Amino acid sequence: MHPIRPISDSVAISGWLDEEDFAEVKSLGFDKVINFRPDNEARDQIPSTEAEAAAHRSGLDYVQIPVTRQDLFKDDVVDLAAKEFASGGRTLAYCASGQRAAIVWAAATARSHPVDEVLSTVGAGGFDLRLIRDDLEAQAHRGEG
Repeated sequence: MHPIRPISDSVAISGWLDEEDFAEVKSLGFDKVINFRPDNEARDQIPSTEAEAAAHRSGLDYVQIPVTRQDLFKDDVVDLAAKEFASGGRTLAYCASGQRAAIVWAAATARSHPVDEVLSTVGAGGFDLRLIRDDLEAQAHRGEG
């Protein structure tokens, strides 16, 4: 399993999960996984239906929000992610490397927290997102409405 990087008390990020990883995720105290990978992104990835079945067998809630680079800041993606991250319990968000999951978390969180705080929090988890500060500022303005 890829390293799990905590970015808040209730959210952590990792690279992709294989079918056998879901039981370990549950044993680490997580309640839900959010899969940000579109199906067929890579030849060796498990399809979302199999990931969902493995999550449920392990006692985890499962959500897929398929995201490509072009979708990172789309309202439907950020809105759904914000709802899922705020739904309670401990959540592990994943994608191929963890970077996309961290960006979507930052975009969703920037709608309700200062961008400097978001960058600091996600940075402490090992993700340097300073290059997308302008995008996060735009999300902060979306959250003001």
